[in-house]
Amino acid sequence: MASIEDVLEKLDADRQGALDRLFALLRIKSISTDPAYAGECAKAAEWLAQDLTGIGFDASVRPTAGHPMVVAHIKAKQRDVPHVLFYGHYDVQPVDPLNLWDGDPFGPKIVDASTGPQIFGRGAADDKGQLMTFVEACRAFIATGGLPCDVTIMLEGEEETGSPSLPAFLAENKKELAADLALVCDTGMWDRATPAITTMLRGLTLEEVTIKAASRDLHSGLYGGAAVNPIHVLSKIIADLHDAQGRVTLPNFYDGVEDLPEDVASQWRALDFDEGAFLGEVGLSIPAGEKDRSVLEQIWARPTMDVNGVWGGYTGKGSKTVLPAEASAKFSFRLVGKQNPQAIAESFRDFVRARLPADCEADFHSHGASPALQLPFGSEALARAQRALSQEWGKEAAMVGSGGSIPIVGSFKRDLKMDSLMVGFGLDDDRVHSPNEKYELCSFQKGARSWARILAALSA
Repeated sequence: MASIEDVLEKLDADRQGALDRLFALLRIKSISTDPAYAGECAKAAEWLAQDLTGIGFDASVRPTAGHPMVVAHIKAKQRDVPHVLFYGHYDVQPVDPLNLWDGDPFGPKIVDASTGPQIFGRGAADDKGQLMTFVEACRAFIATGGLPCDVTIMLEGEEETGSPSLPAFLAENKKELAADLALVCDTGMWDRATPAITTMLRGLTLEEVTIKAASRDLHSGLYGGAAVNPIHVLSKIIADLHDAQGRVTLPNFYDGVEDLPEDVASQWRALDFDEGAFLGEVGLSIPAGEKDRSVLEQIWARPTMDVNGVWGGYTGKGSKTVLPAEASAKFSFRLVGKQNPQAIAESFRDFVRARLPADCEADFHSHGASPALQLPFGSEALARAQRALSQEWGKEAAMVGSGGSIPIVGSFKRDLKMDSLMVGFGLDDDRVHSPNEKYELCSFQKGARSWARILAALSA
């Protein structure tokens, strides 16, 4: 098997070929949400399967109830090596409004910018450019003697529409897709010079409640003061959900929440993160979460409770002196660590019921619940990937969190019992889902080199 230096040299020598292949994929209008582009989605799947077959994978297009999956396998020449499952998606977002694009969204090109050359086109960053970094790394390994580990690739065509066909596909192909570790590329760098590994994703509990009182809306002049007002009741409950320090007051809410290891907390403190600029960009200035936590901790590593919508009574133009019969609100709880989503939901419902006055009742509706996910900080795979990225970029790779979630990572953990290593090379200004989407040429080229180093490190 060739050395990692040989593989990197091969990647550098074939940069134009890699760019040509990416451009060919970017020209395919694989918009998954619009049925008019179903044929284009199928075309993208076929293109990827043919490309993977051409370099030695056993690749095929797999039908689903929606757009097809691409599944490919290849084994290393050595025995007793790790088996990794790489995930990406070939579908893209619609391009509307077209008039805001500086060119054809499906006419990829290189654009010169102050930060360096950029790859222009829909899907350049999300996710065709990202997934092709991994494919190019595999191509270079195969061309120089073979991959250092067993590799399965699964490429989806419905990520941008919520992956409706994915659960059934995973259930039906659980044995075939089994591996030691999943590799997910749909993430980004900390900044242009600093690679990152996303090590944690917050979970989510979504609840809706309606407080009911009188049998009908009432005239506030006739009943005001005597009849209970559900908006008042709901407002008091909402106010009670946080204390003066910004902590959530649900009983047992922080069960399963652990503080960051000091080495991770120290790394986060050392990151070039401007709290004032982060909030100032959206017209704010003062962090509103737990007062003893930094903003990065608040958005990455701490649980939250937010009210996402409140309504009741008369909300039209002008005035109407109504005392409403009911009031409603939607709540979201972002979860971390080992918090139990169902336990949070039950605690919330008990909290509301305990605060209902006489003549009031509450109806609840769940909009879903999922646990937080975290790659163990002591993971050997994490340590190896961090070293590999640091070698390529010349800076220590940041271990970062994500305030949101990546559903596929939850599916891999729940259905395939597999942890995920989340490494990507996108930037915050890539204009993902927006007009003039781009991907830095440096991200594409060094991304492929990074994956080559990671595969070698995982197999060492």
